[in-house]
Amino acid sequence: MTPKQIVQAYWQAMNGNDFYQAAKSLTEDCQIHWPQSNELIIGRDNFAKINNHYPVNGQWQFKINSLICEANEVVSDVSVSDDKVNHRAITFHIVKAQLIAKQTEYWPDDYPAPKWRKDWVINQ
Repeated sequence: MTPKQIVQAYWQAMNGNDFYQAAKSLTEDCQIHWPQSNELIIGRDNFAKINNHYPVNGQWQFKINSLICEANEVVSDVSVSDDKVNHRAITFHIVKAQLIAKQTEYWPDDYPAPKWRKDWVINQ
């Protein structure tokens, strides 16, 4: 599989909410960086456990908005929802030997558009 296909398969497994299955897309010693909270998850077991314990209202749903790939690096833009909350995850993946070895993931929060820009933008 190509790096892009590996990341697609990872998100498909995440969408099934079987995080131990999704973790099989990761190397044993993978590193998952969450820079906004200054956290580092090391290893596929810790990855699966943190996702299994994450507070949720039902099941997570993951929708790939965009995947961009260059060599062994893939960037994904994914919408994440549990039917009550809606998030977006921008993830930088590094694939080695058919597995994801590193992810750096950003979860940008929505915020109201500043009023000073109203003459030049359309609020959606």
